[in-house]
Amino acid sequence: MGEAERHSVSLGGRRLSCLDFGGQGRPLLALHGHFDDGWTFAALARDLAPDWRVLALDQRGHGHSERTADYSREGYVSDAAAVLAHFGVTDAVVLGHSLGGINAYQLAARHPQLVRALVVVEIGAEVHGDLSFCLGWPDRASTREALEDALGDSAYYLAHAIRAYPDGWGLAFAPRDMVKSQEQANGDHWGDWLASECPALLVHGTRSRVLSGRHAKDMAARRPRTHLVELAAGHTVHGTDPAGFAAAVRAFLRGL
Repeated sequence: MGEAERHSVSLGGRRLSCLDFGGQGRPLLALHGHFDDGWTFAALARDLAPDWRVLALDQRGHGHSERTADYSREGYVSDAAAVLAHFGVTDAVVLGHSLGGINAYQLAARHPQLVRALVVVEIGAEVHGDLSFCLGWPDRASTREALEDALGDSAYYLAHAIRAYPDGWGLAFAPRDMVKSQEQANGDHWGDWLASECPALLVHGTRSRVLSGRHAKDMAARRPRTHLVELAAGHTVHGTDPAGFAAAVRAFLRGL
């Protein structure tokens, strides 16, 4: 696998940015969680090459994709469908972490012809998150060090999202957008989780404070063709245990 190529996808006058990790393998669309971007799946793309070609979207308001006033469920799902159309893909495996996991299973529910299989990581069919804590993060700081000091313990997890701007150092997302996005992600999505029939892998981090073990088991039991894997990790399973995560995904993909 060579260096990832960045593509721009235009949708309604707004620009989305997507990383193509390349190769001739079968397509896998990867959707990250809040505060993150497509680069979070670079290690997974290396592990899955050359059998799988990973397309990793910077979702709206994240990374190199433009902001919007719309962080609705319909908006995120239409973005994912537009990216698949841009690459001419009609039968992708769609993998999503957290926010991206909701988007993945809702894409499968609403556009089943586009999704061959699902990998849903660390998110439930009922979502009750609160990201208001991030409103205390500064929009800009004079130096990277000043920004990291202001972010406190969160700086370690946000290192990839720190950017230099003409007016100082800031994050690759607006915290108020993340709060709005989470609010619109919250709710009961059992109908969408159960609506699709494709094979699915559900990955749960046993130390997670986002998805409980009981809820993960219930999701797997209620949806046919769903396999649950539990790893000794927190919410960011792919970052905490990249080898275990990649092994679980590879095993699932081999069985398709």
